[in-house]
Amino acid sequence: MSTPTLTPASPLSIGPHTVQPPVVLAPMAGITNAPFRTLCREFSGGKGLFVSEMITTRALVERNEKTMQLIHFDATEKPRSIQLYGVDPATVGKAVRMIAEEDLADHIDLNFGCPVPKVTRKGGGSALPYKRNLLRAILREAVTGAGDLPVTMKMRKGIDDDHITFLDAGRIAVEEGVTAIALHGRTAAQHYGGTADWDAIARLKEHVPEIPVLGNGDIWSAEDAIRMVRETGCDGVVVGRGCLGRPWLFGDLVAAFEGRAEFARPTLREVADVMVRHATLLGEWIGDEARGVIDFRKHVAWYLKGFAVGSEMRKRLAITSSLAELSEGLAELDLDQPWPAGADGPRGRTSGNNRVVLPDGWLKDPYDCAGIGEDAELDTSGG
Repeated sequence: MSTPTLTPASPLSIGPHTVQPPVVLAPMAGITNAPFRTLCREFSGGKGLFVSEMITTRALVERNEKTMQLIHFDATEKPRSIQLYGVDPATVGKAVRMIAEEDLADHIDLNFGCPVPKVTRKGGGSALPYKRNLLRAILREAVTGAGDLPVTMKMRKGIDDDHITFLDAGRIAVEEGVTAIALHGRTAAQHYGGTADWDAIARLKEHVPEIPVLGNGDIWSAEDAIRMVRETGCDGVVVGRGCLGRPWLFGDLVAAFEGRAEFARPTLREVADVMVRHATLLGEWIGDEARGVIDFRKHVAWYLKGFAVGSEMRKRLAITSSLAELSEGLAELDLDQPWPAGADGPRGRTSGNNRVVLPDGWLKDPYDCAGIGEDAELDTSGG
């Protein structure tokens, strides 16, 4: 495959905020906390938009301790971007007004894309846009409550191939004053399997020319991002799994969108340094070194993807519980290894063709939303 020609991209406008280049870090549960956002932002030179992991509106309104920590932003994060999940319009409205009145963020993104069962069984995430009136009510409450803060939304194509919703949802979003839409080119049933449908992103862009459309799905490299914009006409990209164990991807993305073919190919030594810094930041954020290193364990396999590291050492590094132990293990590796061929490919979850767990009778009527209320709200943030 030939590399797309790199030319500077137009900036992305999210309300009063200019995102240049038009690159957004996708919210990922347990991943896009303040330490990871810091790493991605450092590699990007502070350019782009970096969104928090999913914040549950009920937990926010109730000022849940974990949730209040998750919405803490570093002083250098501008704009501060929160993603909210909710299914009850009244609760979503309360959460958005709280954010606006207490100056907790500069931008609010609404989650209508999560496919995990504990979310969809409540009618939330990627299940919700099927209920058109419910979607409209939530968007209206959010946009009204946000005041001057821009409200965006992230969604999928639909529940499955028989229940496609993205064009209707896009039109409703425009009518209710949403500032921009991000579309993951998969259905909820696909989860993260198969290939993302970039044609759907192009169709949405044509369908809602009034506001920016961002594309999401199967962006594993800067070249992929450029190709998505060229092929779909979208206004920017949202990158999720592609940056797992590769926060420097945001440096690549900035370079590509600025017309420069300057892409990071770190040695294992450089990767190891980032790993230790990531674990250190987590410990500082949590307030406990051991808990920070334990939280970092899930990142180990992503950082080491493609490198010649034996299975026993991989297991050992994945059960470390101190920075010293992590550093000592990494020091035993052949740190002069160059960036491996093929390590820029898919990473993270790849499961697909899953049955979508929905509330009883959810598909009977795409407009009736009876039975949705505060009881349907999740009480914990972070996915």
